[in-house]
Amino acid sequence: MSHIGLTALLVRDYDEAVAFYVDAVGFELAEDTDLGEGRRWVVVRPRGARETGLLLALADGPRQDERVGDQLGGGVGLFLVTEDFAADHARMTAAGVEFTEQPRHEAYGTVAVFRDLYGNRWDLIQPTPTPDPPA
Repeated sequence: MSHIGLTALLVRDYDEAVAFYVDAVGFELAEDTDLGEGRRWVVVRPRGARETGLLLALADGPRQDERVGDQLGGGVGLFLVTEDFAADHARMTAAGVEFTEQPRHEAYGTVAVFRDLYGNRWDLIQPTPTPDPPA
């Protein structure tokens, strides 16, 4: 096995979720296939990513409806890695993404928590560069 390809994320509406992830977060729409009966296979991913993405899964019934926006029990469970924290933070803030804290510097990188349109908590993170191993 070489990588995790997709992570399913429950949504209330395909189109509003696509609009948020594409317009506000800056992802690209990788696939949107009609499966019939109101179901779609919708994948969004960070621009340029080829191996990872989000499968936007329409909640199906009361049990899944209750989980939209709280799939991880209120904790941060999704991590969006960036090479330019300041630029992406500024762009996302201007697009209306709700950051729940000011950016902070940790040993592992620069990070700030944001909420998606349903309330799921994400980290926007620029990892601290690791030093090159000695030659």
